[in-house]
Amino acid sequence: MARGVTVPGLLFCAALTLLAGCAQAPQRVAELPGWGEDRLSEALPAFIAGCRPPALPAPLCAEARALPPGDDAAARRFFETRFTLRAAGEGLMTGYYEPELRGSLTQPATADPAPLRGRPADLVEVDLGAFSTELRGKRVAGKVEGGRLVPYPDRAAIEAGGSPAPVLLWADDAADKFFLQIQGSGRVVLPDGSVRRLGYAAANGRAYVPIGRLLADRGEIPRAEVSMQSILAWLERAGPERARALMDENPSYVFFRERSARPEEGPVGSQGVPLTPLRSIAVDRAHIPLGRPVWIVAKHPVSGVPMRRLVLAQDTGGAIRGEARADLFWGWGSEAREAAGLMKERAEVFVLEPN
Repeated sequence: MARGVTVPGLLFCAALTLLAGCAQAPQRVAELPGWGEDRLSEALPAFIAGCRPPALPAPLCAEARALPPGDDAAARRFFETRFTLRAAGEGLMTGYYEPELRGSLTQPATADPAPLRGRPADLVEVDLGAFSTELRGKRVAGKVEGGRLVPYPDRAAIEAGGSPAPVLLWADDAADKFFLQIQGSGRVVLPDGSVRRLGYAAANGRAYVPIGRLLADRGEIPRAEVSMQSILAWLERAGPERARALMDENPSYVFFRERSARPEEGPVGSQGVPLTPLRSIAVDRAHIPLGRPVWIVAKHPVSGVPMRRLVLAQDTGGAIRGEARADLFWGWGSEAREAAGLMKERAEVFVLEPN
């Protein structure tokens, strides 16, 4: 991938003028729009958590760990002098969060039970980058039949019992389960009030199909109004049978694992570190390596105020594809759910590459 600014200056400035009022495309980290406004010391713990070879050089990580906590000026100098700016361009930024739903250890007496399954023993995942550098960041999943890797069953087949995936827990609501799979992790509150944390374990390798797009294409929801909230409302109105049929049109299926974590700690992302609210993003690692600092220029989906802040590439997602495509982690709770569900913003994305 080419280094340096990759977006033509005039078009780049036109886009950023709308978002940040800039005069020309930034060439250095210190010239990023809003760079002097962010509390960079607050981003430093998240950066340090994911700073490790081979993603980033060991000396660089050691230098970051030695910075004084809470010192914004020191953190600013560190990023300005140790990194080179690469503009990834303008792309879509969505949001995700850690949902909380009701569930139980045994199958509930409902017409539409929603099992939360663990990784099946017959699922095989292949990192194609191990075979070719041109395929770095690409993965496939399936199962072995007759000595050949074949596609793993899709959502409808798995739900019909076409997989030996063990049931970990039962969710009270099928739609809540569906969105838990989209988010990739969450908290399940049991009848006795105890909480089980679930994290991403694997996926069946099928392409992710957004059901919001399907509803918009069919005229069920105006395209401009598609959000998690409007989709949930449609699923509730549709009833269990129609809702299940729609959800089954997304063949992608996520399997979970139980994990222990402190209540104040976020779920673990693809990089293997806990996600930090408003500091962690999911990216396409074929374009942005995990662990990289990233500067985003967007706007808040609820208030509309500018969002210009340093975030860290610490997660991936089935729907996150493209050089400037990103998914911002908002945390957990009702405010995070609202913001994540509504976020569908155009954003400028800049990658900070180590010198």
